[in-house]
Amino acid sequence: MIYETIKVRLQDSVCFVQFDRPEANNTICGRLVEECHDALSAYEDSATVVVVSGSPEIFCLGADFADVTSPNGDRTQDDVPSLLYDLWLRLATGPYVTIAQVRGRVNAGGIGFVAACDIALGDVTAQLSLSELLFGLYPACVLPFLIHRIGFQKAHYLTLTTQPISGTRACEMGLLDGCESSVDRLLQRHLQRLRLLSKNAIRSYKAYVNRITVPLRDLKSPAVAANRDLFSDARNLHSIRRYVEHGVFPWESM
Repeated sequence: MIYETIKVRLQDSVCFVQFDRPEANNTICGRLVEECHDALSAYEDSATVVVVSGSPEIFCLGADFADVTSPNGDRTQDDVPSLLYDLWLRLATGPYVTIAQVRGRVNAGGIGFVAACDIALGDVTAQLSLSELLFGLYPACVLPFLIHRIGFQKAHYLTLTTQPISGTRACEMGLLDGCESSVDRLLQRHLQRLRLLSKNAIRSYKAYVNRITVPLRDLKSPAVAANRDLFSDARNLHSIRRYVEHGVFPWESM
């Protein structure tokens, strides 16, 4: 299948999914979410490993604000929170080992992809942040996955401070499982061993792990409801529109 927002290739038993919206800083829109779902479905039976990546400069910068505020934007936008949460669930619980290959900037919903993956690998260029509170929002759908990965207090701190952290710091916090000068070499070392695992063993193990850990599926309803409330608030939409059209943050005057 030809995709508009991602690049997909299967090499041996490894499926590589790369965000490909350079004109929009690899932000998340309905089309991107749908195409990621399609790619996972296409290779669910054949892939033992799924690698999610962005560009060398930008992994993913979260929601596409221009699309959210545009009258001609993606009309599936109302369904995006639910579909996006389901996508992260598939990365967290699906019958394959998922790896986030993190380079450059990662923000907001981009953190959701990192936190949902089984393994997150980064390089020294990585800068990770949750900027939502700056716009009167909060990372409602991200938090269940982020808390699952690094614990409440660290996720709480990242949400409140909105401050970017380095790849090295993210590794110390457990958001990344490894951070080196070359994430490509780090990824290849992991793939050498992960390729040896059987599909049945991965499927069985992940099904078991997801029965004995935080019930991410049960947290979907409150997360999606909160996200929809935030993005339907007129004040929040005004702040987002100001930023998209004029590059002005909510606390700045025109």
